[in-house]
Amino acid sequence: MLTLLAGWRDPTLLLFSIGIASIGDFVYLVAINIIVYQLTGSAAAVAGLWIIGPLTNIITKLWTGSFIDYRSKRKVMIVTYIVRALFICFIPFAPNMAVIYGILVVLSVAKAFFNPSSMTYVAILVPKEKRKRFNSIRSFATSGAFIIGPAIGGSLMLVTSVEITLWLTAIFFLVSAILLFFLPDKENIDKKTIPTLTFSQVLRDFTVVRRFMSHNKYVSFIYLGFIMVMIFSFAMDAQEVVFTQQVIGLSEMEYSLLISITGIGSVVGAMLLSLFSNYFSLRFMIVIGLVMMTIGYVIYAFSWSFLSIVVGFVILGFFNVFVNAGIMTFYQNNVPVEIMGRVTSIYQLIQSAVQVVFILAIGFAADIISLRLTIITLALIMLVSSIIFSFSVMRPNKRFLYQEVPDEIKKLKPVE
Repeated sequence: MLTLLAGWRDPTLLLFSIGIASIGDFVYLVAINIIVYQLTGSAAAVAGLWIIGPLTNIITKLWTGSFIDYRSKRKVMIVTYIVRALFICFIPFAPNMAVIYGILVVLSVAKAFFNPSSMTYVAILVPKEKRKRFNSIRSFATSGAFIIGPAIGGSLMLVTSVEITLWLTAIFFLVSAILLFFLPDKENIDKKTIPTLTFSQVLRDFTVVRRFMSHNKYVSFIYLGFIMVMIFSFAMDAQEVVFTQQVIGLSEMEYSLLISITGIGSVVGAMLLSLFSNYFSLRFMIVIGLVMMTIGYVIYAFSWSFLSIVVGFVILGFFNVFVNAGIMTFYQNNVPVEIMGRVTSIYQLIQSAVQVVFILAIGFAADIISLRLTIITLALIMLVSSIIFSFSVMRPNKRFLYQEVPDEIKKLKPVE
């Protein structure tokens, strides 16, 4: 982790806030899966947890950006943390699944506000020349949470109960919110100039986003292209439990061990990246990270044993942090913070819509043809797409967009 050197105090506090919330996310994920399964005994009800987020995003992302860009990003993050803490506390009191799903919708809405706000606030708080290292360490914190969170959740449920675990999970989000109070706003927002959130205002903001995408076609293509390539991984992840246990034949203990080993691979990759990020260019991080991660998925698709699937998962876990840190830094460096909330929301709206279609399509395809063939097809298409995408990233005439020099080098066309 970072030491509290000059210029790193505020980014460090933000990293701790995000890292603690990430642990809370994974503890919550373990607990909610178990409580839903205990109440229903239905795998379909648990699978429904995968759909709630994308469906909620399709509705909320139409207007979240219009709300976020005119308000303090730090305050929006604080409110979303508090809302998530409160509604997680309500889950044990829910009398039936309908109420639980209603609470999960509220939690998804809060997260829909949080993601664009945090993306923008990082760009506001962290200077351009420090963002790559910040995002690398953020990947390390998230990867660490991937291992620590489920371990904490499992331990708490063994010692206490699912209900108490959920209540304790709320503390993680409250602590994250408290840490944000010690960070500056760095935005001069005049409340009198904030437009009313109306349908016409949302339409005007859509025009702003469309104009940005039109004026900055390459930046839009790279980020949307990355989202489209990653959709294949999301579709494969949604079938992961079924594929590993029914097709490969892993036991539940082997699957749990597999997830832990993948998390260790991610932590090692994120640790190396956070230490040596200054020696890697953004283009290297994106290209090598994406192609190698995809190769991990291909190995996974063709796996026949626990050992072979471990190799694939370690590779994809290790390089996933490279591509995520690289693409996030590229995005924050090339989208103006004034409209980043709106742009991010529209991109995530597109991502969520495609995710829902893919999940349904893959589930349908797996019933018609074998799941093995479905996963292999997805992995190979993802590999070809990632290679084509990499050529676009390496275009010599776009090299300046990947540089991390002060903002005057950035040559985006203005958005009016």
